[in-house]
Amino acid sequence: MAARRQSHYRGKTLEELQELEMDELVELLPSRQRRSLTRPEYWTHERSKLLGKLRAAKEAMDAGKEVIVKTYIRDFVILPEFIGLTVEVYNGQQYVSIEMTLDKVGNYFAEYAHPRKLVRHSAPGIGATRSSMYVPLK
Repeated sequence: MAARRQSHYRGKTLEELQELEMDELVELLPSRQRRSLTRPEYWTHERSKLLGKLRAAKEAMDAGKEVIVKTYIRDFVILPEFIGLTVEVYNGQQYVSIEMTLDKVGNYFAEYAHPRKLVRHSAPGIGATRSSMYVPLK
């Protein structure tokens, strides 16, 4: 049987990422996220509260409970310590469920909760064009 391939983020496994301090982790992230996380104004009361809720949910998940955290904060960076959690992010109309995985580390919540629905057009309706006036209904 073939060995299962481990996922990596910038050359580090999940266990290695979770052991890193915040300063070491920030150095691995892309520049936009690195800049956000190092600014003191990024850590507002709301974001600090969300961070506490996510850490509490992770502890509850380790204890065997299934916890879903709901939030309006869309510009929160996904950190490796939250892998395995389910977060519901508000997109302006409804909550979109996001399962945290290793490939989502370093991205923002908003990248997975799109506020606009993709428009899919079908055939034109009756009266849409001059020729459709003469199309029988049945």
